[in-house]
Amino acid sequence: MWLKYRTSIFVGISFSLLFSMLWFFQSLAFISFISLLLTLLLRSSVERLTKKMPRSLASGIILLTFIAAVITFLGMVSKTFVPTFAAFIADIPRISSTLQDLPIFHISDFITQEIESLLKEMTAFSISALTSSLSIIFSIFSKFIDLVIILFVTFYLLKDGEEIKNYMVGLFPRKDNSRILSLFNDILEALRTYIRSQITICFITGIIVFLYFTIRDLPYASVFAAVSGISEFVPVVGPTLASAFGTILTTTQSPVYGAQTLIFYIILTQVNHNIIYPYLIGKSLNLHPVAIILSIIFGGELHGAIGMFLAVPCMVIIKLVVEDICKDRHNIITK
Repeated sequence: MWLKYRTSIFVGISFSLLFSMLWFFQSLAFISFISLLLTLLLRSSVERLTKKMPRSLASGIILLTFIAAVITFLGMVSKTFVPTFAAFIADIPRISSTLQDLPIFHISDFITQEIESLLKEMTAFSISALTSSLSIIFSIFSKFIDLVIILFVTFYLLKDGEEIKNYMVGLFPRKDNSRILSLFNDILEALRTYIRSQITICFITGIIVFLYFTIRDLPYASVFAAVSGISEFVPVVGPTLASAFGTILTTTQSPVYGAQTLIFYIILTQVNHNIIYPYLIGKSLNLHPVAIILSIIFGGELHGAIGMFLAVPCMVIIKLVVEDICKDRHNIITK
């Protein structure tokens, strides 16, 4: 009987071993996953350039162009963000003191203590999330060997990705090759859509928040823009915390500003999640918010900021694999 499901069993075991890398070989898993995401991000550009030159040359040019663009962007951002972030950290005691003077803190001792505790936790979480997220980026560049490995792996995936995929498909029984190829293509397409959409919505959100804080002449525009933008990499949970963080700290300037900022974040979140996000991703992920939240919590418990970032892509892969196995089982039963 098991022979009927041997391909599904093989698929389940293969992906289980793959995900076990997250526990036992964290560095290898991180390098592999980042290389894969970079490959999916750059592949379409390589495909277009391949029409005019050899694929290896096209892969090298696109990868070098991407590296130059990232270095330029980080250099531009660091000139304004780093000093502003340092000033924000130094100003936290004043912000906390101002918040405690607001009328809502004097309703009752219990409410005062709870709000103080909440503010401390939210401020600590926001700063930790921001610094952790930035440390992921900078740690890649600080570890020269890991960076070189990621770039080399990305180059060869861009150059020989199709051959590698076909080789992996060939490891399965011949009669199921088309099924496995379709599964691999679905996974790669879902991951490509996810990473491109997350980067796009991250930049859109960061720019809009920066413009809002700049136009309203509110302080630390680049800090709040970075928090809001990076938080989009953690769906549902991240934007909610970023909105609360920005609203509460803006209240230190004026309760009116705080109320207006709350309305701004509500509108921004609704537009992002009901218009921009569905337009960019469509139905390629089709994950329930509860599944997203639980996967983010689970990923955070395992590997902190890195786990939270990888949680949704891993959940997408698991979902597609389970759907493929269930579909195969249904097809066998109905025959």
